[in-house]
Amino acid sequence: MKNKIILIGGSAGSFSVVTQILTELPKNFRIPIVLCLHRLKHVRSGFAEALSLKSANPVVEPYDKDRIEEGKIYIAPANYHLYIEAHKHFALSTEESINHSRPSIDVTFVSAATVYKENVIGIILSGANNDGAYGIKRVKDFGGFTIVQNPEECQVNTMSVSAIRIMKPDCIFSSDEIIKYLIDINNKIYFSK
Repeated sequence: MKNKIILIGGSAGSFSVVTQILTELPKNFRIPIVLCLHRLKHVRSGFAEALSLKSANPVVEPYDKDRIEEGKIYIAPANYHLYIEAHKHFALSTEESINHSRPSIDVTFVSAATVYKENVIGIILSGANNDGAYGIKRVKDFGGFTIVQNPEECQVNTMSVSAIRIMKPDCIFSSDEIIKYLIDINNKIYFSK
């Protein structure tokens, strides 16, 4: 049960939600989080640093072949696809864009679902295209737990509506409900007696 991983995908309108999530997660948050967010291709620095200022936990851009560790928040580097490989390592790729996106949420979610199977918690946030819909469906297909941000709350709801259209998420949550769930599941796994 301690082999869980949390995947969060988002695009337009998701930065404020991600910032809220990272701000409210406690310092003892242990489940690794992988953020796959659409971002400007040519802005290589500053994004992880900006999120680090809001987070009690370390936020890093992984290098190719870095091992996934508890207690860290990883963000897909600009202009790279982020794969999760067997033995829980990252792989970076400059393959063609998928859904007009690199990093592609689908790439990260599908690769993680293949490795972590039922131990994935997949979350889709606000966004302006359908990247992530297929990926979160694969998380569900492999037995993972799926959450989609409530489309009524999203700044741009195309991404969450696309996900809901092709699969039935386990939960459709507001950002506050997402945060509460993440804190509760972390406490249940690591701190319950």
